[in-house]
Amino acid sequence: MLAALLLSFGVIFVAELGDKSQLMAMTFALKYRWWVVIGGITLATTVVHLVSVAVGHSLGVALPTHLIGIVGGVAFLVFGLWTLRGDSLDEEEKSKADRVTKSAFIAVASAFFLAELGDKTMLATVTLASDNDWVGVWIGSTLGMVAADALAIVVGATLGKRLPERLITLGAATLFFVFGVWLILEGVFPTSSIGIVGAVVVLAVGSALTTWRMRKPAPAAVESEESAPSGSR
Repeated sequence: MLAALLLSFGVIFVAELGDKSQLMAMTFALKYRWWVVIGGITLATTVVHLVSVAVGHSLGVALPTHLIGIVGGVAFLVFGLWTLRGDSLDEEEKSKADRVTKSAFIAVASAFFLAELGDKTMLATVTLASDNDWVGVWIGSTLGMVAADALAIVVGATLGKRLPERLITLGAATLFFVFGVWLILEGVFPTSSIGIVGAVVVLAVGSALTTWRMRKPAPAAVESEESAPSGSR
């Protein structure tokens, strides 16, 4: 079991480096507390890799990964709209902090669950489980995934402390739209690279719009400037 654990940890850790899931982890860490993100990822990864080892160990059946990818893409578009909507809300509702944390945990867990179904790390876990101890593969693959995404979470949390709130919101929403388009096109055209092309186009457009919005003065700043006495300007 130890050999299977170490093997699967190394394989999944390396496979996850530079993967879209790692970028997703960084994006979530820009908006939510690191322990909420890591908790959601751990829960989703544990469940997905349990399914993976079950498939690899005994079932040998294929999941409808294309359809699942499309559903995951739609979910990310919703997350993007949710992020933009949150930018316009008042932040006076301290009593809702606990509920927001729970919603964030559910959002992270569900997003990673949908994104990982049919992903290369899941397929690698299925392959490993077909020839190795399934318990070791399950534990090792889960730890490898969480460890790789933890690196991205550290980067996201660090950037979140240094960047303006408006830039974080617009940037995170853009990345959610990028992942949504990527997953949807990947599901509709599984043998084509159009998913990556579409993601790059959305990223370019989103970056341009974010830059334009950041150059515009914030509404509060405009109002305060207009309401200021002429002698104080």
